[in-house]
Amino acid sequence: MRLMFFLLTAISLAAVSLFSGCSSFGERSLAVRSHFARGDLAKADAEIGKALKKKKRSDDDVLKLNRAVIELCSGKPKEAEQILREVRDHFDQHDLAGERKTAEKTLSMLTDDNAVSYSGEDYEKVLIRVFLALANLMHDGTDAPAYALQIGRKQNEIVHAGSMQDPKDKSKTVNPKAEAYRHVAVGQYLIGTMQEAAYRNFDDVIKCYENVCRWEPNFSQGQRDLERARHGVPVQPGNGAVYVFGLVGSGPYKMQQNCDVLQAAQFYATWILSMNSSRAAIPDFAPVMIPCIVRPRETVSALAVSIDGQWNGRTETITDIGRMAEEQFEAVKPQIIARAVVRRALKKGIVYGAKDAADANPWVGLAMEVGGMVWESMETADTRCWNLLPAEIQVVRLEVPAGEHRLTVQPLSRSYSLAQRGYVLSDSSAKYGSEQTKQIRVEPGRNTYVLVNFPNNEMVGKIIVSNEPEIPQK
Repeated sequence: MRLMFFLLTAISLAAVSLFSGCSSFGERSLAVRSHFARGDLAKADAEIGKALKKKKRSDDDVLKLNRAVIELCSGKPKEAEQILREVRDHFDQHDLAGERKTAEKTLSMLTDDNAVSYSGEDYEKVLIRVFLALANLMHDGTDAPAYALQIGRKQNEIVHAGSMQDPKDKSKTVNPKAEAYRHVAVGQYLIGTMQEAAYRNFDDVIKCYENVCRWEPNFSQGQRDLERARHGVPVQPGNGAVYVFGLVGSGPYKMQQNCDVLQAAQFYATWILSMNSSRAAIPDFAPVMIPCIVRPRETVSALAVSIDGQWNGRTETITDIGRMAEEQFEAVKPQIIARAVVRRALKKGIVYGAKDAADANPWVGLAMEVGGMVWESMETADTRCWNLLPAEIQVVRLEVPAGEHRLTVQPLSRSYSLAQRGYVLSDSSAKYGSEQTKQIRVEPGRNTYVLVNFPNNEMVGKIIVSNEPEIPQK
């Protein structure tokens, strides 16, 4: 019996090593991330174009999200907005089409979670609205207030939908998302800045900035904005406000990893079955792949901003996307593992049921079980995600005289944060990467919005300014 067990072990290991290793979305999209980080937006977009031409339509929306970031950084916010609107509407339709997705969900139990059309992670559904507001601000700003309002509404909708009956007390409800899903302050901040520039609804402006200070207490710019709003003076006469938004750092993405606990559990379950059964059972070594969130090491802490050669300030984090993705993923991780357990149990049930129904001889039964192992090992974790997001969204507000100005942006190294803790650093040791300069026009009493993208110590794309013509489409 034991000799047979070890023989089957060797066969199963050979089968798994031969048939496992299917690439995941995360592994396939490494080329896009690599080109993007190097600033080669044309090659990154070409890789996305090749993927969109394939027959697998279930990945289209997440690929388009990455294309939207490329369009935005290339100085084409209008095109980026159109793509984001399309994907936003698709995700909303997915949320409302639970019955229509029953067939896909059934198929996913026989394959893996990649069989279901991608409908976005919760944090991505919120961030689509954030990027819609930013993109619209960069080309006309007419719909930006509506998009900014949608940010909070969507998050409240997602959190409310997470409520479920308490298994310990049926009369109560629990909501695992309520604590893990932090409020996204950038939406309230955008509403406050736009209403403040319109010189109206200062009570609402104060409420917006109060929410920002409560949700992001380390964002000191919010405290300054709140004090200014309470006095009702957006800018001094003859001045305008410049808001520099920075997409800083490489954002989170997903990679697949083996869930060691589940794999060990299924191995020992099969071993116990073999020891207590008249029929030999193959010890199951097939990996149980689940996604995990990867946060790249951050090298840039902030962006230093100068006007006409005088350094005026540095950006501060208003939304930590890496933290947001990680915390929300941990909240839904038990559901991902539960689906993996059910899927593996269903596949084993099908294989053992077919084997018993056929009343196969030992060697045919062995072949059926090896086939089941191959079936299981072909699973890949669902690593689809919006993987061209930044690590953080940062912002700084500068008040400058109206007129033409030379704006300069330069990244600061992570060591710059030590200076905030009492360490003395020279400017040369703090600055990290080349300066990027843009001529901007500031109008009296109005806001000028600037967007820059620094996934690392070099800018990728262009400096985009809200009141300048958009780059024409080729």
